[in-house]
Amino acid sequence: MALMTAQEIMDLIPNRYPICYIDYVDAMEPGKSITATKNVTINESFFQGHFPGNPVMPGVLIIETLAQAASILILKSPEFFKKTAYLGAIHNAKFRRMVRPGDVVKLEIEMIKKRRQMGIVKAVAKVLDKKVCSAELVFVVADRQAKI
Repeated sequence: MALMTAQEIMDLIPNRYPICYIDYVDAMEPGKSITATKNVTINESFFQGHFPGNPVMPGVLIIETLAQAASILILKSPEFFKKTAYLGAIHNAKFRRMVRPGDVVKLEIEMIKKRRQMGIVKAVAKVLDKKVCSAELVFVVADRQAKI
């Protein structure tokens, strides 16, 4: 059973179709870690152009999916309630395998550092327990309508 449904996720983060990539949250320890799931289907709009006849999820969208999972973890912290987490930096991103239609991507996020208006996480995406992508993501947290 999911800890958070797609609707609960959309109540927390501002992302909407076609760029809300988290299907559900499997587990979470607020302020420490989260595991979430993205079910990749052939119906994803990006597969129309990436690549016809050889559908592969773009690496930048794998990073976006990791960032959405991380933002859920950050925004579930009481000090960041009703705020928005903006991706500020991506460090040491590595892509090891392709993600294709039918894959179930497990997103594992671990909080490394949290300060007043920022957070740093270690992010790993896996398919069938094999690492497909890893990165360190830096977030700036601000009011929902802030211009940063």
